Amino acid sequence: MNDVLVIGGGIAAFCAALAARRAGASVQLVDSAPRHLLGGNTRHSRNLRLVHDAPSPLFPGRYTVEEFLTDLRRVGGGHMDEDLARLMAERSRELPDWLQAQGVRFQPTGDGMLPWSCKTAFFLGGGRAMINALARTAEDLGVEILHDTKVLDVRLRAADHHHLPACREGSSLTLSARTVVICSGGYQANPEALSRTWGIDAAAFLVRGSPHVRGEILLSLLAQGAAPAGVPGACHLVAVNAMAPAADGGIVTRVDGMPWGLVVDRDGRRFQDEGAEITPRRYSFWGRRVARLPGARAHLILDAAGLRRAPPSIYPTHRADTLEALARTLALNPAILRDTVDRYHAALRSDGPEDGHTEGLEPPKTRHALPLTTPPFHAWTMAPGITFTCHGLKVDARARIMTVDGRPCDGLHAAGMIMAPTVLGTGYVAGAALTVGAVFGRIAGEEAARRVLTLRPEGEKCLN
Repeated sequence: MNDVLVIGGGIAAFCAALAARRAGASVQLVDSAPRHLLGGNTRHSRNLRLVHDAPSPLFPGRYTVEEFLTDLRRVGGGHMDEDLARLMAERSRELPDWLQAQGVRFQPTGDGMLPWSCKTAFFLGGGRAMINALARTAEDLGVEILHDTKVLDVRLRAADHHHLPACREGSSLTLSARTVVICSGGYQANPEALSRTWGIDAAAFLVRGSPHVRGEILLSLLAQGAAPAGVPGACHLVAVNAMAPAADGGIVTRVDGMPWGLVVDRDGRRFQDEGAEITPRRYSFWGRRVARLPGARAHLILDAAGLRRAPPSIYPTHRADTLEALARTLALNPAILRDTVDRYHAALRSDGPEDGHTEGLEPPKTRHALPLTTPPFHAWTMAPGITFTCHGLKVDARARIMTVDGRPCDGLHAAGMIMAPTVLGTGYVAGAALTVGAVFGRIAGEEAARRVLTLRPEGEKCLN
């Protein structure tokens, strides 16, 4: 029997496994994905958000605990646990040194390769390099890693021993441990679960990360009486190209350039001010709007001049010499798309060569309202890409899973996106998901190891 069983394969799981192992516990980590997909959504990450009180090779300026909390409150929808959020922010200070001690390398800011940020540090080589470094260190320290291994269920109870049914490469097995740390994420790759709040169009969502994060353990624990955090069905959505793969497309699938064109629904009609949001929040802004459309699809229409202004994409555009021909390519009604563009042109008012607005048009276009007159005409079809769900488990400051009647489950911990809604609520700020995973992964691993030290039979040797 192992001291600690960690379920998952992302940053939270490896931080938990490393923290427990370094504290002297024997650790087994099981991941439902095959080895080449190790890392879950962490593989697609770039940076994590960290408090720091002075400039360093990783950051310009400073970023305080209170600034971090202010950013979280702004997006959390009122569902943030203030005490746990503060704990996360304060302990984020420790992460650069601790992660570097596990073999993770960060990109220095002085090389001119990164966007200026006083809030986040970037991994050298991205999330895949980071997770590979953590996995190598874990293996070197004696953590047993089982790939292609799915835990079928976890019982919600405080216990000194846990015996969990599992399946590995088609064969049944039982995993046994004195404590369990669950880092298996939400249910973003489970359209059946999403459809309970999003309806049948949930099947049209593309999964930006791992297809293995289906949330069966999370949903089972909630059904057994685990205290919930966040809101059922709430999720982080981004507008992605509909040509993207059904899962694991990552950040490169995002669609951008909406202010330089018109966005229409499947009927060829505008439904949103394309100039309303130009900050980094524009990706999630458009993801939510597209997800609420019938069929969960929209089209960004650009002329040749608009395409030159739009950021480049890895995906080709649909292209035609006339709007009517482009409409037919997109299975739109040519007369309706032509009417949409004509009404837009009639409402245009110039504010300069690169700007403008509309008058008397609903919805308006308040910024970058420029004519679409230069052929050829182009389009990208937009789909909602789901990153993670904002519905999970409530935990305490020791990362123990809480029950609906307010009791902690000793010996049963959670870290990462399965409990992130406790801290993030229903929102997201860049880099915060990895910070939740790393901070609470360490806490869960430390607490699990501390507990097993009291459970070992007398005389049993502690690992070094």
